[in-house]
Amino acid sequence: MYYVGVDLGGTNIAVGIVDENKKILFKGSVPTIASREGDLIIKDMAALVEKLLKSNKISLEEVAYVGIATPGTVDDKNGIVERAYNLPFNHFPIAEIFKRYLPVDKVFVANDANAAALGEAKAGAARGSRNSVMITLGTGVGGGIIIDGKIYSGSNGAAGELGHIVIDYNGRQCTCGRRGCWEAYSSATALSAVTKEKVIECDIKAIPTLMVDEYKAVGKVTARTAFAAMKKGDKVAAGIVDYYIEHLACGIASIINIFQPEIICIGGGICNERGYLLDPLNELVEREQYTRENPQKSKIVVAELGNDAGIIGAACLGM
Repeated sequence: MYYVGVDLGGTNIAVGIVDENKKILFKGSVPTIASREGDLIIKDMAALVEKLLKSNKISLEEVAYVGIATPGTVDDKNGIVERAYNLPFNHFPIAEIFKRYLPVDKVFVANDANAAALGEAKAGAARGSRNSVMITLGTGVGGGIIIDGKIYSGSNGAAGELGHIVIDYNGRQCTCGRRGCWEAYSSATALSAVTKEKVIECDIKAIPTLMVDEYKAVGKVTARTAFAAMKKGDKVAAGIVDYYIEHLACGIASIINIFQPEIICIGGGICNERGYLLDPLNELVEREQYTRENPQKSKIVVAELGNDAGIIGAACLGM
C-alpha cells in the first residue's frame, strides 16, 4: 500500500507518496495562492495528488489514505480546520471537501507542526522514541508533542503552542497579543530583530562590530548575522548569540520539566549552526532543568527531515 502526505503551507502545497517504510517515493508541489477561496485550494491539492498518482501508475485502490498537514487549530477527529490565520479556513471541513474532488476512503488532518513532530518521531531524529517534542525555530516558534507514539493535541486540537509560554512577564511584545512569549525571544524572527536593534545601536554610538559587514554582504540582517560575526571573533555579536541561546534554553528547560520527553528535536535554519548552538544550549539546559541530578535526561537533537517532515508526518497520521 501507499500513503499520501500533503503539507499545506501559505506559499506552496507539497505532496508526497510514501511507502510502508516511511520513505518518500514521489513528490510534487504547486503554489497555494492563499488569497482565494478555500475550496479552490483544496481542489488544487486533490488535483496534484491525482496527477502524482497517475504519473506513477498508482491507483486509488492502492492508497491506504491521504493525510493532510495544515496550519491552524484542527479538529482531527472530524477533519475540520477550526481556524487558520494565514489561510481562508474558519470551521472548514477540509477532509470532506477533499473527498469531493478525489474519492479516497480515508482522509486524516492534523496541524502542520504536530505532523512534522510525528514525522520526526516516526522517521527522523526522534525515531525509536515513544515520547518526544519538536520545536521549530522559524518565523515563530512552532511546537509538536508526541506521547506514546501519538500526537497530543489536547481536548480542542489547540495543544502544542509551545512558542506562547511566557518566559518574561511584561517582556517583549508577541504577535499573539501577550508580552514575554518564548516566541518573541527564540524565533528566527526575534533573533533577527534583536540583531538589527544592536546593529543600529552600534552605528549610532560608533561601536565597531563585524555584524555591519555581515549585514552589508547579505543586504539585510538575518538570523545568521550574529552567528557569522561571532565566529570571526566579534564580542558584540557573541553577546547577541549568548542572549538568544539563554532564552532558548529557558524555554526548553520548562518543556523538559513539563513533559520529560526522551527526545527534543529542534528544527529551522538556525540549527545549521550545529555546535555553536547546541553546545552552549546543552550546557544551560543541563543546569536549569529540574532533573539535572537524574541520570535519565531528555536528549536535544537537530531535526533530520527538513522540509519533508510535514509530508512524512501527514503520511503517518493513520499508521
